[in-house]
Amino acid sequence: MMQVNILEAKTDFSKLIRLLETKREDCITVARNGKPVAKITLIQETPVSKRIGVAKGKFSVKGDFDEGNQEIADMLTGGAL
Repeated sequence: MMQVNILEAKTDFSKLIRLLETKREDCITVARNGKPVAKITLIQETPVSKRIGVAKGKFSVKGDFDEGNQEIADMLTGGAL
């Protein structure tokens, strides 16, 4: 873990981000007068493929799922348009 002061973080922000992206640092602490006040870390994103379709095959819908759509639309809009 690396610690930098606010002025250095402001001046070398792009370099600090590059250190995180290249995994040379896992966390950078920003300090004011030697006291840590903030941390900069790399965001660990979850791949989209891990989220989409996660419930596929977990449940089934019986009958016509869209059967009551018009009735619900009428209730929400106050009747047929």
